[in-house]
Amino acid sequence: MARFRPGDRVRVLPNVVDTHHRTPAYVKGRVGRVHALSGSFHDPEDRAYGGSGLPKRELYLVGFGMRSLWGRRYRGGQKDRLLVDIYEQWLEPAGQPIEGQVDDER
Repeated sequence: MARFRPGDRVRVLPNVVDTHHRTPAYVKGRVGRVHALSGSFHDPEDRAYGGSGLPKRELYLVGFGMRSLWGRRYRGGQKDRLLVDIYEQWLEPAGQPIEGQVDDER
């Protein structure tokens, strides 16, 4: 059963790992918003080492404000977003935004 729903604010765990994983470094520790639940899939982190990939993991499409990722270097529109597929084990609830915090606020 999915832990998050579309619209939920989530933070990508900042974990540094030396093994195969599909979470881009530039979103680790960042806050985004769940755009969609993509379904439940075999865990690619386990399958990369010959495992069964079970139990299956929920996969989410998470949106990040481009300025929250790249800061002032990003010269595009304020509403521009980057959408990234992220497995549930890499996400935690982000709670409410802190005033002045830059993230994926709509």
